[in-house]
Amino acid sequence: MQGREPVSVSGTVRVIVCCYKKLNKAIRGTEGMNRIDYFNYIESKLSYLVTRIEIRGATNILDLHLHSEDFYKHLFNALFNWQLENLNGVAQNVPGVDLADSVKKIVIQVSSTATKEKVESALTRDLSAYKGHSFKFISISKSIGKLRSAKFTNPHGLLFDPATDMYDVPKILNIVKELEVEKLHTVYELVRSEFGAVADSLQLETNLAHVIGVLAKESFSAGSGGVEVNEFEIDRKIDFNDLNAARDYVDDYKLHYSRLDRIYTEFDRLGVNKSQSVLGAIRSEYIKNKAEKSGDTLFFVVLDAIENRILTSSNFVLIPREELEQCVAILVVDAFIRCKIFMNPSGYEHVTS
Repeated sequence: MQGREPVSVSGTVRVIVCCYKKLNKAIRGTEGMNRIDYFNYIESKLSYLVTRIEIRGATNILDLHLHSEDFYKHLFNALFNWQLENLNGVAQNVPGVDLADSVKKIVIQVSSTATKEKVESALTRDLSAYKGHSFKFISISKSIGKLRSAKFTNPHGLLFDPATDMYDVPKILNIVKELEVEKLHTVYELVRSEFGAVADSLQLETNLAHVIGVLAKESFSAGSGGVEVNEFEIDRKIDFNDLNAARDYVDDYKLHYSRLDRIYTEFDRLGVNKSQSVLGAIRSEYIKNKAEKSGDTLFFVVLDAIENRILTSSNFVLIPREELEQCVAILVVDAFIRCKIFMNPSGYEHVTS
């Protein structure tokens, strides 16, 4: 990254907002950025669970299978207003059936295996006590695929239509994206309560990816307009922290402070506080490394760490590497100007007079 010349162009926040409005409409339409954030969060966590179940299942570690029964019990209760209970907690467990709603007369098998044989093995168990109930099948790992058009042996005459009564993660997500925003928020809170510890760190990557995606659509020119940074104060901070090679980066990318400030402001106006988590992510990388590194080395370590976060984020939409590097440099230099990283000399002021 060191020594690369910035690409020059110009753009407006109006283009950014337009792009995000189109993205909103692809999911639902008019409720603002909250809807797409809720959906993206739910999708990332369900995808995460699918991957973990498949990998751990291959090594015969099945604890997440048991956890998933309770998770999907709560999820389907939230989606459909059912009253499912986990039958595996009942003394007289019924093989082939994991969840049941005695009021709506629904029985469900939850499985990481999605085959015709697996479904029929549940349907052919002694389910005579559930005559008149609706049978449903939830695949927590594999895709249902062509099973929805298959014919199944159903000796107890349970109500079962494979086309509508078999669920996998893609089908669940299609249901989720059509929810009213209030119900979507309820489901989001449920998923967040289950995956919060992992999600909080992943959300940083999500927000970084969002901002990177927005910046990548901008065209950058030498002048960004709007608020100008205090050149004298920035030079003082550069000298104070012995930033020699990094000085060129700061000089090149400080021109875009105003542009990024407008982007953050627009996000905040829409109720999506990206700036806090993006700046927090950059600061966390700085704090993590400052005990052993300083000056130029520390600056470029932070650049590389943030770039790696973006590249490994499941929400990152691939852009040319040079554009990614440029966007990361803009973010890190902006954090430098805003006093989030590196020591400030006495009386330092990061904005204009």
